[in-house]
Amino acid sequence: MKLLVAERDPKERTGLEWLVRSYPIPFTEVQTAGDFGTLMETLVRQTPSVCCVELDMIPRKHWDAFRRRIRVYSRTVIGITAEATFERAMQAIELHAADLWVKPVSPDRIKRSLNTAYRGVAESSGREKPASISHASPLSYRSLFLEEDRGTGTLLLLQPESPDAIPSLYRFLENYPFQDPPFLFPLSDAVAAVFSRPRPEADHDRFPREGYALIREWLKRHRQSLFIAVCPPGREPPTLRGQYRLARQALPLRFYLGDQQVWTVEEPVRWTEIDPFLTPDEQRLWVEMLEQNDRDGIRAWVQEEFYGLKSPYPDPGLLRIRLTSLLAQLRRFMKSWSLSDDPALESDYHRIFSTVLYHPLLYRIVQEMLLFIYRILEAVGEQSAHRHNDPVERGIRYMEREFHRPELGLEDVAREAGRNPSYFSYLLSQKRQISFRDLLRSIRIRHARRLLETTPLSIQEIAARCGYPRTNTFSRAFKKETGHSPREHRNQKKRE
Repeated sequence: MKLLVAERDPKERTGLEWLVRSYPIPFTEVQTAGDFGTLMETLVRQTPSVCCVELDMIPRKHWDAFRRRIRVYSRTVIGITAEATFERAMQAIELHAADLWVKPVSPDRIKRSLNTAYRGVAESSGREKPASISHASPLSYRSLFLEEDRGTGTLLLLQPESPDAIPSLYRFLENYPFQDPPFLFPLSDAVAAVFSRPRPEADHDRFPREGYALIREWLKRHRQSLFIAVCPPGREPPTLRGQYRLARQALPLRFYLGDQQVWTVEEPVRWTEIDPFLTPDEQRLWVEMLEQNDRDGIRAWVQEEFYGLKSPYPDPGLLRIRLTSLLAQLRRFMKSWSLSDDPALESDYHRIFSTVLYHPLLYRIVQEMLLFIYRILEAVGEQSAHRHNDPVERGIRYMEREFHRPELGLEDVAREAGRNPSYFSYLLSQKRQISFRDLLRSIRIRHARRLLETTPLSIQEIAARCGYPRTNTFSRAFKKETGHSPREHRNQKKRE
């Protein structure tokens, strides 16, 4: 589709031409004319679809001839004038002008008018609009989900921040001035855009560039981010279903890469395996860091664990489980300081839990997690300053940290809690309705159960890690606590 810009001022003429070429205004060719004679000649020779003409350029004696000619050789006219007068407005009406630009005119007004003119010409030409899936077309949802022997083209899969934005994204893409409008298929959490014309291999970078232009325009209009997965032209698989499957597999990469990205998918995404749960050593480290208010250590651990991950990435679901395992450690710490009684912190905890489960971006989850940890440490600092620390909870935290020591006894724990052994034992039974011996066994067996379920360690190794130097003693304690032997427990979990 051709555009003719007729303007006597060379700077205005060059500026309009640059604007059309620099922004996504989909005219395939831009012609210019600097005087009336060139304008009349170019109209006949080029037959532009849209003509932007400076009305002041047209001599009064040639007005009728120009009006007749432009109706024949151009479908849409946009008037330009420096005079905001009734006469110029009447001339625009006589030309059936789509718009009248009164200088100075803003770039946004120019882009909006030209895009509207382009769509009007495209619709009036009788072209079927591919962006509407309600019209009959060679492509349909079947093409995304079934292997069909059709020429394909290129597929872009666009995912907004939230599924709630899908209707807005679909309308945005319908009205976006693509040079070759795609077929659009709205899905539950994304929109698939299929460009039906096959593209040569040399056009490999066109769609990533167009994707970034889409992201910029979407952000400008809706103040929301966008993630795009594109299968480059000329690559396998040839069918749309194959391209859709590749792009769909790539969408979870947004969890690591962030928004405002165009990801070129050339092969299936492969995830690396990780153990998502905190190990006993990691749990002890976290207890120590929280107890010692070691913010630098906490930040360093989190950054090493979650920032700077490289492909192949862990499955996002596994990383969310790891984050919930860390949240469980924070929850125990909160309860040991009775912070769950604070409505504000309790509300923050549930908000963070929801963020870990559902937020699409890892770096924002980790950022929110760190801020939450700092709020917990501040609350603990305030409690310590006011001497509200519960000696029983302090002793229990010490037991959670030191349970692996076979020699751990009541005297050690009472000393840590700042009470004599008999009084600490009395306080523990009053508050938790459990004896010191039973509580220590419960803590050790809880950790042993996790190791039996999640590691291939032998029963002897697990017993040693949980404070039992003798396997027989461990087995008796385990059966008393759970009703099963360690081996029976592991076999039962395997069957499940």
